[in-house]
Amino acid sequence: MSRKKTARQIRQTRMFFHAFLITLILVCLGTGTFLLITKLSGSGEKGYKTSLPAPYESQVELRSLKDQEENGRPALFGEGLCVAEESEPDSAVNAAAGIMFNRTTGEVLYSHNAYLPLYPASVTKCMTFLTALKHGDLSAQITVTQDMLNNLDPESSVAGLKPGDTLSLEQLLYGLMLPSGNDAANAIAWLVAGGEVEFAALMNEEAKAIGATGSHFVNAHGLTDPDHYTTAYDIYLVYNELLDYDIFLEVIGASDYTAQYENNGLPVTNTWGRGIWYFNGKAQAPEGITPMGGKTGTTPEAGNCLSLASFDSQGEQYVSVVLKADGRNALYENMTALLSKIQK
Repeated sequence: MSRKKTARQIRQTRMFFHAFLITLILVCLGTGTFLLITKLSGSGEKGYKTSLPAPYESQVELRSLKDQEENGRPALFGEGLCVAEESEPDSAVNAAAGIMFNRTTGEVLYSHNAYLPLYPASVTKCMTFLTALKHGDLSAQITVTQDMLNNLDPESSVAGLKPGDTLSLEQLLYGLMLPSGNDAANAIAWLVAGGEVEFAALMNEEAKAIGATGSHFVNAHGLTDPDHYTTAYDIYLVYNELLDYDIFLEVIGASDYTAQYENNGLPVTNTWGRGIWYFNGKAQAPEGITPMGGKTGTTPEAGNCLSLASFDSQGEQYVSVVLKADGRNALYENMTALLSKIQK
């Protein structure tokens, strides 16, 4: 009897011990999960709040490309960047997506569908510009061939390049942005990467590097393709990088540009102007707000798009984006409504 009782007690002790271990493990797992969620949701240490929906959630693991130091630790990728959450609806902003960010302070003045994937049309060329700066040499030259022009819609916007034209990358960047030249975009792709497919791969690489993970590019010009898309937020990220480059400020700030180059040894002069309405009097920015420059884009699938850099009377910089407005007039009505949200 005594031995049977002892065996039963041993079995009971073992069962109790196993139950205790399982409970302890579950408690530890639950506590760890809670702490992780707390940190990522912003209720932990100041500066870690992200609130970014997929596919941007992975950005919290990325370290700043500039390896900035703050409080003795490497800054997270999102620190210093605007983090958009959906704003209260504004009937004046009725495009598919619209954002207004203060780049200087990191304040989000308005955000509507910031992370919605949409066709960007020629706003793509901002990513083309950034990729060219990262991988190209402004003084490098290329001679345009017919192969570079074959895949372009003859009705699309071009800079008027012809086979035999020899231009530098710097000249092509003006041709890319001012007349929105699709031919200039292709020439840049060949000059920088040796081809359009290879250049698109670099675009995607650079987009990922700056956290623009809601985008995918298959060409340098922005003509519609089902696999070519971006978001208003990603365009902001591109601008956040570009505005640190003097050459970008020079190009988007130019009212016109005269390129002098050669075609098979003969001199060519080509003058390009920018078509954004704030610079030709067709649209008026709110008082105290000065548009610096930007990029328009239009295709039937993308609608009317505009990305714009501006500054106020205190010199603070702003990035605003409108995607898929219903017509050119609606595009500028949306953008002006966004600019009006700046507190002067």
